[in-house]
Formats: sequence, C-alpha cells, structure tokens
Amino acid sequence: MGKGHTRLPSPEDALTGGSTPLAVPERHFVSGARMQPPYPAGLTLAMFGLGCFWGAERLFWELPGVYSTAAGYAGGYTVNPTYQQVCTGRTGHAEVVRVVYDPQRVSYQDLLRVFWEAHDPTQGMRQGNDMGTQYRSCLYTYDEPQQSAATATREAYQRALRAAGYADVTTEIAAAPAFYFAEAYHQQYLAKHPDGYCGLDGTGVSCPR
Repeated sequence: MGKGHTRLPSPEDALTGGSTPLAVPERHFVSGARMQPPYPAGLTLAMFGLGCFWGAERLFWELPGVYSTAAGYAGGYTVNPTYQQVCTGRTGHAEVVRVVYDPQRVSYQDLLRVFWEAHDPTQGMRQGNDMGTQYRSCLYTYDEPQQSAATATREAYQRALRAAGYADVTTEIAAAPAFYFAEAYHQQYLAKHPDGYCGLDGTGVSCPR
C-alpha cells in the first residue's frame, strides 16, 4: 500500500497519539461475529503481522475455526494511532491482524503454518513493494505455549528456507503488546472491495510440521 521508513523510531521520537480509540463496527462484515470482547467462552487470541493487513486479514477469516478477525496496529509506542500516523514511520507499530479462534477446531500450529507460508519472512522492513516498518513480519504471542510454538516453527522454517536459498528470517517474536483497532474502512477491506490490493506473496517453501 505504500513506501515508508525502514528504521524503527525510539520511544522519545515516537508520536504521542490520540486520547480515544478509533471507532470500529460492532460486527464482522463477513461473519457477523463480534469484533470486540466479550467473545464466546473457549476462544483464544492470536496476533500476526505479515505485511499489508488487508490481504492478511482475509487469509485468516477464511479459515474454519476462526471466529473473528480485526485489522490493527501493534508493536510500537504511539497510543491510539491513526493510519496516517503509522505511515509516517514514527509510531513503531506494525500492521497486524488479531485473530479470535476456537482451538478445538483450528490449532495455533495450523495458524502458524498459514502465517509462515503466506509471506516472505526474510525481507526485514518490507513485504514485496510495500516498504516501511509497518510492513515487518511479526508474531505477537499471548502465552508461553504460543511463544514456544512460534519460536520452534521459526527455527524449522529457517532451516527450510535456507535449504531453498533464502536469507535469514527477520520475523519479530514477542509477547503480545497493546492492540489498537485500525479505522473502520480497513476492517474486512477485501470483502468490501473484492478487487482491492493484496500484497501477500509467499516463498513457495512449505513450513515443516
């Protein structure tokens, strides 16, 4: 969706942000499920950044067992950021998708496999033609089992990518930071605009189980 800065700002240089969260629809445009808590009992959160969140969100809402998805911003310093602020490169945030899923129907390992295979995690602060810190590859985990699974699959996929001639994986793995919903028009964007831009492009290398 654009080009931007390729170096993360320091906390001191980051934009301040807004006093209130951005407004989002109550219901998911595709599934009709709740966009914000409370969610039905037994569901779990996951968060992924793999470039432009338009195509990434569609990737996950299409999976059986996923209850709801949301496009947003995470991993930076600016509170309640706007898209325009994120595009300056001065928030530190990445474009991410927060996934609410039923672990009885789809496992976190399955979500990780989709994540790794849907983009090129060796590109640093970009995905394809989308340049900037907001497009970096990142995995934000909600508990120790997620952290362990994310780390283990990164190592396994790194070996597979090296064997295929790719460079080192640059994916950031960290405990889930605050998630800020993106603007309403970004939510389920490709369902509202089927011919819209999607920058997802994997390596063609399978992620080992």
